[in-house]
Amino acid sequence: MAATPESPEKEYCSTSEAAQRLGLSLGTIQQMVENGQLEGWKTAGGHRRIRVSSIEEFRARSMAGGGQGGQARAPGNALQILVAEDDRILQKLYEHTFTSWGLPLQVRLVSSGIDGLLEIGREAPDLLITDLRMPGIDGFEMIRRLRADTQLQDLDIVVVSGLTDDDIAEQGGLPPDVILYSKPVPFRELKGYVQAKIMALQRRVRGA
Repeated sequence: MAATPESPEKEYCSTSEAAQRLGLSLGTIQQMVENGQLEGWKTAGGHRRIRVSSIEEFRARSMAGGGQGGQARAPGNALQILVAEDDRILQKLYEHTFTSWGLPLQVRLVSSGIDGLLEIGREAPDLLITDLRMPGIDGFEMIRRLRADTQLQDLDIVVVSGLTDDDIAEQGGLPPDVILYSKPVPFRELKGYVQAKIMALQRRVRGA
């Protein structure tokens, strides 16, 4: 319903309050309202008011299905991988291929940079594999925010994108420590990289 509520202080909150509730930045919340992921309106003075119920609904959806296959962290040497890719066919391909490897992996799948940030905020993976062009917050913005977080600056990130080097450069480029692959998804190279990550994780577990 688009009608202005009679008690906005009960049904609605400010952008900053919404950001605190979801653990996201003000810019992210504004983008979510513009994309229709959160329900909000503007006061006569131009201030956003966001419906509290839509915040809770978004959080519930994210907790229940924001990361498909999201589970509690597996014990031992299972490598945690988060894949951010909005193409449903590629999501299924990632899922099927990773399963076929028979490696100790735990994979979560998300469809946007917003969901990626939420998943990482709940539990940081060992490896992030991401596309660059996604709805809302894209891969470029997600990576910038992750690298700006002192606790996540060392997160291993692999980009798999159909963009050209010139396209990427026009968007400001990528951090030098981000590994870049071109689509179609190079699963042979990814498998070698993942196997090396698993070996390193196993050495850390044995040495703990």
